[in-house]
Amino acid sequence: MKAPRARVYRALLDARAIAAWRVPTGMTSHVHVFEPHEGGSIRVSLTYDAPTAMGKTTAHTDTYHGHFVKLVPDTQVVEAVEFETEDPALRGEMTLTITLADADDGGTELLAVHEGLPSGVPAADNELGWRLSLEKLAALVEAG
Repeated sequence: MKAPRARVYRALLDARAIAAWRVPTGMTSHVHVFEPHEGGSIRVSLTYDAPTAMGKTTAHTDTYHGHFVKLVPDTQVVEAVEFETEDPALRGEMTLTITLADADDGGTELLAVHEGLPSGVPAADNELGWRLSLEKLAALVEAG
């Protein structure tokens, strides 16, 4: 990303920024709770724009909740989250670790590692959703 690490890190911890970038194309985000400190709570709903899309929590919505595990300023954000669902194939705590490093061009390299993905979530779908979301993050932080 063509933005300094501090700007990218701020976008990882700002509820308004999360609502704008951390949502795949074709969905709308609603941030219910977002307390950006270690141990702080997270609760977000992503609702599909298409009326035919099926959600994990309700007919058209995926809601997840969790907490911040570790925050290293301008370097790393670790979250533990899980979907709110009755489907056992979609349950279980996931860990998301986002690590930032200086890029050679003066920008920021971002590595996102998602561990503990439930068996009912196809890895390719998760990867596509995150790729789309990270493109939005890049556009947001590069715009300043």
